[in-house]
Amino acid sequence: MRLNYLAYTFSLVMRYFSLMLLVPIFVALYYHEYNAIHPFIISAASAIIMSFLIKRIVPGTCQLKNINDIKKSEGLTVVCFSWIFAALFASVPYLFFGIEPINALFEATSGITTTGATTFSDYNFPHALFFWRSFTQWLGGMGIIVLFIAVLPQFAIGGRQMFFAEAPGPTEEKFTPRIKSTAAALWKVYAGLTLVEIIALKLCGMSGFNSVCHSFSSLSGGGFSPEADSIIGYSHNIMWIITFFMFFAGSSFNLQYTAWTKLNPFVLFKNEEFRVYFGFVFGIALLLAISLFANMHYTVGDSFTHAFFNISSLVSSTGFCSADWANWDYTSKLLLFVIMLFGSCASSAGGGLKVARWLLIFKIMKSEMMKILHPKAVYNIKIGNYSVPKDILYQTLMFVSFYFAIIVLSAFLIAVIEKDTMISIVSSVASVGNIGPGFGAIGPLGNFSELQTSTKIILIIDMLAGRLELIPFLVLFQKDLWSFKK
Repeated sequence: MRLNYLAYTFSLVMRYFSLMLLVPIFVALYYHEYNAIHPFIISAASAIIMSFLIKRIVPGTCQLKNINDIKKSEGLTVVCFSWIFAALFASVPYLFFGIEPINALFEATSGITTTGATTFSDYNFPHALFFWRSFTQWLGGMGIIVLFIAVLPQFAIGGRQMFFAEAPGPTEEKFTPRIKSTAAALWKVYAGLTLVEIIALKLCGMSGFNSVCHSFSSLSGGGFSPEADSIIGYSHNIMWIITFFMFFAGSSFNLQYTAWTKLNPFVLFKNEEFRVYFGFVFGIALLLAISLFANMHYTVGDSFTHAFFNISSLVSSTGFCSADWANWDYTSKLLLFVIMLFGSCASSAGGGLKVARWLLIFKIMKSEMMKILHPKAVYNIKIGNYSVPKDILYQTLMFVSFYFAIIVLSAFLIAVIEKDTMISIVSSVASVGNIGPGFGAIGPLGNFSELQTSTKIILIIDMLAGRLELIPFLVLFQKDLWSFKK
């Protein structure tokens, strides 16, 4: 790797991320919370200083003007370090409001990775801080690097390597000739849906501030709410609006862009992954509604509302709750756990294993079974009309293996630390899948504040690894990566 390329690109990302740290100042000014201004100024200044120092210290960095010939390994490294340091700088404002350093880092990492797991037990904080929590999720939902590729000319060509390092999914999919145009198109859909949801929630009676925060959190698949009780207590109309947008947060934004440009929503159902996603969500939500009606004695209206809301929340890895489902019956909680493992679509804001990978796994299994019956036959595995290359199939198998290996390892370590098997398993699944809440003490109305510091560190690593789709994160531990060239 070339150290000056890493330094130039990383310093550029940090410089522009510092501008994001200044946005909550406008919220503080609007609500006359003047004591909430300096934490964000200090945080932004810290990021700018670091950006400046890196560029000055590393030889040859100042002479670079673009990164058009950046290598894949360099792109992966930049993306990983950008997310790690974005979480570090995002945690700084929390420190000024009396939050412990490990909890601040946990909250910031949970926000930027759109996990939505919180350490907050007290919600007596300024509007600016709650806005920052939701805003970090909105930035992380589509991707920090994807945003900078869309707006910065320096990333117009070389940004391709970083785009695919950050984009969630098993395939390298772009739908415009230029990667910059693809990134811009994705952000247009993302921002447009966010604006529509803000307006819809405001029209249904939610306050302007809460409409913005909940829209940021639901479109990003995040789940942070400025309310201690999440969405509990809001009207069914508001719940259905958020359900609709959470569902589409978990579906491919590439596909949504195609549907918008063709003005044809039925384009969605021509996609195999979306059909499986839609069918699975609808089927599990229907079963949950029946369970709530039969076992929890909810009304028909409440059963369907809470079922579709919470299934959409977990499948998109948002983590909002319309009821405290930690107190639901065993069957209902089992259905929720199943949907946690299912995951959202590729190229979405959601987390989890991804529907496309489940599809590939089952098709690989079917192919191998057919080979037993017909050893000489050649089977071409497809998703829709797309023939999946063998290297993608191999990467998928490797990803799934690492995914569950990290969950098992994390669960084992946390079980040793916390002496609680339920917390260890659920927190690991929720963190690696970027889902957020779990069951028991870390349920939808619980928090992670009482966990041991070492447990929180493990979960922070899990959240970052899960959001970066494991492979870019694991690459950092390969010694061959750290061979520097001039």
